[in-house]
Amino acid sequence: MFRILEKKNLAAQVFYYLLEAPDIARKALPGQFVIIRLDETGERIPITVSDSDPARGTLTFYVQAVGKTSMEMSFMNKGDSILDIVGPLGNPSPIGSFGTVVLIGGGFGIAAIHPIARALTQAGNRTISILGAQTKDRVILEDEMKNASTAVQVVTDDGSYGAKGRVTDILQTMIDKKEGIDRVIAIGPLIMMKAVADLTRPYKIETLVSLNPIMIDGTGMCGACRVTVGGEMKFACVDGPEFDGHAVDFEGLLNRLKSYVTEEKTAKEQYVPENEGTCRLVTTS
Repeated sequence: MFRILEKKNLAAQVFYYLLEAPDIARKALPGQFVIIRLDETGERIPITVSDSDPARGTLTFYVQAVGKTSMEMSFMNKGDSILDIVGPLGNPSPIGSFGTVVLIGGGFGIAAIHPIARALTQAGNRTISILGAQTKDRVILEDEMKNASTAVQVVTDDGSYGAKGRVTDILQTMIDKKEGIDRVIAIGPLIMMKAVADLTRPYKIETLVSLNPIMIDGTGMCGACRVTVGGEMKFACVDGPEFDGHAVDFEGLLNRLKSYVTEEKTAKEQYVPENEGTCRLVTTS
């Protein structure tokens, strides 16, 4: 059992959790993830480790309540426990001296980009983070990203905060100004990462994307997270989660992720919270 030490509501349906997990905290590195299971009948879902403190034995997670399990977790509170946390899983993000690195976090992807930005800055890189969200109230971790990066730019779809537009607009402006970008790392919705990779490809700017598709066991045994990269079949959980964005078959991945839309929608609709900390599942005929 893994106890929740702290919980905060950061934005609409976005929650911060500090969990007690000393063994995982000692080993977790930027870019890695864990797989959690709330209870004996729960599904397994991947969550990126946003921070770890080996001395305190804690992990920091950010969870967006969009599906049945994440919604159920949103009703858990300080003092509650999660049954299983397996990890750290996946390969850590490569950290080295690259020069100027642009880190792009789209929506909830900001939480995943944060530890990578901090590690790259500490390694001596010039890090420029672009944070994208639909609206002002969906921008998360801005202060944390400012502390972790050399510079931060915010863009919202509706212009309610920062620049109006998309993350690719900011990136294109930087390219046009010949900022000398050595590497781009993008984490967020698949369609956003695809747009970033499409933009940087003709400029031959090395671009990494973090793929977090359907995962079950996180060890490569089930094959649920298979993706095509450079014409070869890869498993996002063990070969990734970061890949060369220019080599990823985004069209195939987007089509695969539509496979369980009906089941995901049904599970979400059947989940009816009664009060914080408990829930019931309704059966429909």
